[in-house]
Amino acid sequence: MPDFGPPPEIATVIETNPATGDLLVFCRGRLVASHTDEFYNAVHPLISRTKRIVLDFDDVTHMDSSGLGTVVRLYVGAKAAGCDLQLVNLSKGIRKILSMTNLLSFFTVVGESNIRMH
Repeated sequence: MPDFGPPPEIATVIETNPATGDLLVFCRGRLVASHTDEFYNAVHPLISRTKRIVLDFDDVTHMDSSGLGTVVRLYVGAKAAGCDLQLVNLSKGIRKILSMTNLLSFFTVVGESNIRMH
């Protein structure tokens, strides 16, 4: 049996909108139990720096229940700090997980043109 090695880790690239101060976090890889701490540690400190964070999941290939829990944890922390945590570019799989767990309605899901979608 071939050894494919560990799954790709989650990586983030953070960009700031200079006009608004909003932060866009581009996420790539797998948001799974083995990588949730690094994702949380990359995003959580941003909450105190801005009033709006957009998580772009366009390049997230998989999210498990631990990844979902981490996103919810970030949402709760952001809400408590007066920061709006939004999601963009959800795959069908991630949208399905959020919908099945009745969490989709908690998040503002933004379209590619900043159009709110649900």
